[in-house]
Amino acid sequence: MKKLLIYTFLLLSATMSQAQDIKWVSIEEALELQKTQPKKIIMDVYTNWCGPCKLLDRNTFKNKDVANYINENFYAVKFNGEGDDTVNYKENTFTNPQFNPAKANKRNSAHQFASYMRINAYPTLVFFDEKGDFITPVKGYQSPQQLELYLKLFKSDEYKKMTDQEKFNAYSQAFKPEFKS
Repeated sequence: MKKLLIYTFLLLSATMSQAQDIKWVSIEEALELQKTQPKKIIMDVYTNWCGPCKLLDRNTFKNKDVANYINENFYAVKFNGEGDDTVNYKENTFTNPQFNPAKANKRNSAHQFASYMRINAYPTLVFFDEKGDFITPVKGYQSPQQLELYLKLFKSDEYKKMTDQEKFNAYSQAFKPEFKS
């Protein structure tokens, strides 16, 4: 009996210590959810061929601290910047009319929604406010601690005080990350 209790405890501990997955939704679902529970949106704009995008998924989005913080404070959206999904945003419909299915895992044409958001590099994380309005894109791979700076900057609305590069640099230098690697 004692061995069974120890085994059960170890199994539960191992299960609880595993990284929680981020709850990904579409942009349309996130905008709908905002109507009843306003939260900011973080959108991961990726492509199938992008190595740093895969690293972001594996190293950053699988991090327990990152996943928990995003799930609690944001709606998370994954969007293929060269995919063929139809996106409805702010009474506009965006598609990728030049999408080539034969190149689905290679460089393809940019999706209209990616172009609308001024995405010109992958990965790019795009932040939207509680009303679904575009805030800004953040280009490139982000480690858990680097992403933490942006998550907390946008969650707290501190970004509204960033009127120039010097203010952002001061915020960045004073920031003390709490997420574990």
